[in-house]
Amino acid sequence: MRKRNMFQLPSENPHFPANSMAPPPLSRENSFSFPNFPGIFRNHPRCRYLCVSTACILLYLLYTLTSVFISAQLLFNLELQRDFDAPRRVTLHSSRVFHSPEAFELDYEKMEKELKVFVYPDGDPETYFHTPRKLTGKYSSEGYFFKNIKESRFFTADPLQAHLFFIPISCHKMRGKGLTYERMIYEVGKYVESLKFKYPYWNRTLGADHFFVTCHDIGAKATNGVPYLVKNSIRVVCSSSYDGLFIPHKDVTLPQVQLPFLHPAGGNDIKRRKTLAFWAGRSDSKLKDELAAVWDNDTELDIQNNRIDRHATGSIVYLEKLYRSKFCLCPHGPVGSSRIADSIHYGCVPVIMSNYYDLPFNEILDWRKFSVVVKESDLYQLKDILRNISQKDFVTLNQNLVKVQKHFQWNTPPVRLDAFHMVMYELWLRRHLTRYF
Repeated sequence: MRKRNMFQLPSENPHFPANSMAPPPLSRENSFSFPNFPGIFRNHPRCRYLCVSTACILLYLLYTLTSVFISAQLLFNLELQRDFDAPRRVTLHSSRVFHSPEAFELDYEKMEKELKVFVYPDGDPETYFHTPRKLTGKYSSEGYFFKNIKESRFFTADPLQAHLFFIPISCHKMRGKGLTYERMIYEVGKYVESLKFKYPYWNRTLGADHFFVTCHDIGAKATNGVPYLVKNSIRVVCSSSYDGLFIPHKDVTLPQVQLPFLHPAGGNDIKRRKTLAFWAGRSDSKLKDELAAVWDNDTELDIQNNRIDRHATGSIVYLEKLYRSKFCLCPHGPVGSSRIADSIHYGCVPVIMSNYYDLPFNEILDWRKFSVVVKESDLYQLKDILRNISQKDFVTLNQNLVKVQKHFQWNTPPVRLDAFHMVMYELWLRRHLTRYF
């Protein structure tokens, strides 16, 4: 007897005898159709079984993958909720204080070689131009910049070589002479109009390659009378809150430093810092009111809702508190403050309490490596947030703070990588024009 071939075709096939053991043909209703599949396998029962099995396996794999995905999503949401409910932790992955050290170094060297700034010579220095009031006090950053720009390699007397043009009007000096806000707007507008009439440089860019410097918050508002000065020109200001006037990609934050510093810089002095956190100041905002109300009597947070004389002597003076505290609270207020620069200089890790604030040199320095940034709503968890920072991470924050101290120091003449040079680098980054017509 002939051995059965498992792939015998129906008897009507001319290649097989009529009495072969081929399976009967399948009807159209219960058969699979594979147009491009070899006819020898198309309607065989084993082929049908193989296809059904494959489909079942695929469905099972799809079900398994879906189950795994849903489970992972549920776990992720659960962990997210736990993170939201738990006090925020600060984790340091690197001690580097720059976002991109290599790129910064190369571009900074290029700036030192190429950047040129033309300072308009117009305006009487005895009135409101060229020389701000003084180099001391909490608005001294403005005075130092005016002095440094003419001492630096960036100054040029040839406007054809200039990348940028400095408008040397001092709103701080106007304020010192008792000018009203309306009069300041008038003086700024009149001065800019005179530059537009006398020189061609403003008109060719609508002021986009021009900048001015002011540290007092009223100085920024005094530019409202010149629309293109607000829209196009670069405003280097100490008050950098997003109040509808400061434009982060265009404007520059000037670090507000109260000079002179009365004591040497702190840092690398972990053992003497026993107080968890310190704040003292005037309550001029809702955030500061709540800070004092919530933590005023706490034993670990030293909160004093009053001004402390920086020049006073004694065992509990303001500067002594900065030296002995791990963290210094810097709640955002309606006006600029030198509190952040004070904290950095005295080695007290600043805790930035603000929902939106463009920190000085934010495009260059990674503030997460030497400060703690929290939202205003984190006020009630503040102590838990600070206590959950490990000793190892605190030491790293303190060490990094020492690394950035030189970037917040003003000098005359200016010194490489000091506050003046960091501001100039921010301007260098903005030398490519952005114009609003």
